[in-house]
Amino acid sequence: MPGNLGGVSSSPSAPDVLIRAHGLVKTFPKKHGEAFTAVAGIDFEVRRGEVFGFLGPNGAGKSTTMRMIGCVSPVGGGHLSLFGLDPNTQGPRIRARLGVVPQEDTLDVEMRVRDNMHVYGRYFGLPRAVIRERAARLLDFVQLTDRAEDKVEPLSGGMKRRLTIARALINDPEILILDEPTTGLDPQARHVVWDRLYRLKQQGTTLILTTHYMDEAEQLCDRLVVMDKGRIAAEGAPRELIERYATREVLELRFPLGEQEQAAEKLAGIGERLEPLPDRVLVYADDGEAALTEAHRRGLEPVTALVRRSTLEDVFLHLTGRTLVD
Repeated sequence: MPGNLGGVSSSPSAPDVLIRAHGLVKTFPKKHGEAFTAVAGIDFEVRRGEVFGFLGPNGAGKSTTMRMIGCVSPVGGGHLSLFGLDPNTQGPRIRARLGVVPQEDTLDVEMRVRDNMHVYGRYFGLPRAVIRERAARLLDFVQLTDRAEDKVEPLSGGMKRRLTIARALINDPEILILDEPTTGLDPQARHVVWDRLYRLKQQGTTLILTTHYMDEAEQLCDRLVVMDKGRIAAEGAPRELIERYATREVLELRFPLGEQEQAAEKLAGIGERLEPLPDRVLVYADDGEAALTEAHRRGLEPVTALVRRSTLEDVFLHLTGRTLVD
């Protein structure tokens, strides 16, 4: 097993493409009425050594795409290849080279931490000695060595997530797939998981993740696609997307109940654009403080005012007209 704990060492700018998708489609039949299209003809490539993300709200098609990549759901249309192989006909060969962290943990909670690692390693036909060595190294990597002999059931959610990540690396995969890796975790546990994933990224592991947390995508992803209703709305590096679709700063203003619509009218012309939301008005401007000063000059007295930098959620709002949690 390479010393990089389950990844292929390579520069993030390496030109070789591990995954290619063109016109990828997935449609589910309905008992009554028209079929539902979860993925509606998307194109993307994932290069060796990069962290590639799918960002979007629940129902955008992210998890469906990941299931096709993971060879657990057949491709419905278009083209998809991994390592130059067809997932519809060469799924077992592809799965042997993947590590998968599903959205819901599938650990055996009645077994010990170490035994979960060993059983999973045997699925790949690994020799017991190799499994022991890798399990010890990976448990140390995810900071669970002191819990190796404990049962899984009493572990915290963050510990279980780290164990799932360690287990997914037992076969020394070339690509690690993570579907919503920190959903349901408290902020501290999320940051611990981020730290482990960031270390894998530094070691050159190729990671693919889905998330609806914009800060997670900004922290981890080299490139990402923004998905909405089964389509790709934009693609690029996080900072590039923010610079392309948003201003440097955003002024968030909240007004008393019943006054927001009138306030939005008075804010017209301040900054590059306005986004009235149900609970606040967003003013997009390169200088948020100057925008706030102008709002006060126009006689507006918001209940709260916050100047912040633009995020990927602002990109999504601009592209789709709704927030990532809609």
